[in-house]
Amino acid sequence: MNARIPYRNLLMVFAGVICLLLKRWFAKYFGDLAFSYVGNLSASFAVYFLLSIAPIPKLTRVRIAALALLVVESFELTNGFGIMTNVYDPFDYLANAIGIGLAICVDAGLSRVLRVKANDETVHNAA
Repeated sequence: MNARIPYRNLLMVFAGVICLLLKRWFAKYFGDLAFSYVGNLSASFAVYFLLSIAPIPKLTRVRIAALALLVVESFELTNGFGIMTNVYDPFDYLANAIGIGLAICVDAGLSRVLRVKANDETVHNAA
């Protein structure tokens, strides 16, 4: 595994958290839709990358996505795991899935960029 990947994934967790913290700012410009669902999107995004850092063997993107979806959807089902207050909205489930889908796309895209860059460095160093 590329040594850059855990740092990249940690950066993506922070990006998700920052979006969550900026939810009210997004709502100023994008209205109630952003206020209602940016939190779900960004938290799901962050959970995906947080789980990808876990030292669990044979953790593929599909398994990470399934675990992340299980975590965030369980949060919705249990009203914030009984710890936090959560307002029930059936569209939260969709927003969570979209956030994880976005995370998979970002993960695949960044992995491809890193792979291409590593190949370019290998070719450059060999020459």
